[in-house]
Amino acid sequence: MSVTYFISDLHLSADRQDINNCLFHFLQTEAIHADALYILGDLFEVWIGDDNVTPFSESIAAALKSLSATVPIYFIHGNRDFAIRQAFADRAGMTILPEQYVIDLYGRRALLMHGDELCTRDLEYQKFRKKSRSWWWPRLMLLLPLKIRQKIANDGRETSKNNQKQLTAEIMDVTQSEVELAMQRHNVDLLIHGHTHRPNVHKFYVNNKPMKRIVLGDWYDQGSILIADAHHLSLENRAFQ
Repeated sequence: MSVTYFISDLHLSADRQDINNCLFHFLQTEAIHADALYILGDLFEVWIGDDNVTPFSESIAAALKSLSATVPIYFIHGNRDFAIRQAFADRAGMTILPEQYVIDLYGRRALLMHGDELCTRDLEYQKFRKKSRSWWWPRLMLLLPLKIRQKIANDGRETSKNNQKQLTAEIMDVTQSEVELAMQRHNVDLLIHGHTHRPNVHKFYVNNKPMKRIVLGDWYDQGSILIADAHHLSLENRAFQ
């Protein structure tokens, strides 16, 4: 049976071997049978540059590279790993896609993205997002020594955590009008994204046309996978071993 998998928000780190092991098991037992694997951002908890080569990062790259020998792997940047560049993608056997990308999912047009650009009510984050995706800021950061980049990343994560405590759930979630605009712009009735850590299938109408938005789950407490075939779309969890 033809099947395609979608995952996001794994937030992999050397400190969470349970998440890493869940990914390894998924890649070795399920993903090997797929037509394709799409990783929609935040594969890592933080990424400070492709030159930060560690046993942890190389173990993830090796696992993905092994799968890529038979299954194409596609990656869209998230807000935690927007600094991933071609060097790591090559080591992992991944193809980097644009931040918004339409695929033919068994005869149905589907728009893929990480989803952070949809959270337009979080004004401070959107300012950071604009800067971090500029042509100059990533290049400037990558010129800094690894230790300084690591400190900047750690400080940024703490600031983000503190800011989120002040925000309502509504502000941190997507803006429905932005969802509809994106789907209309790309002429799709199916949107798949992550980022909000609120796995769900949302059904709504735009101009009397039925639409569907599928939100992928995070991997903090279990694995989260969207399984797609020609007839079904199923959000499923995988328990940590």
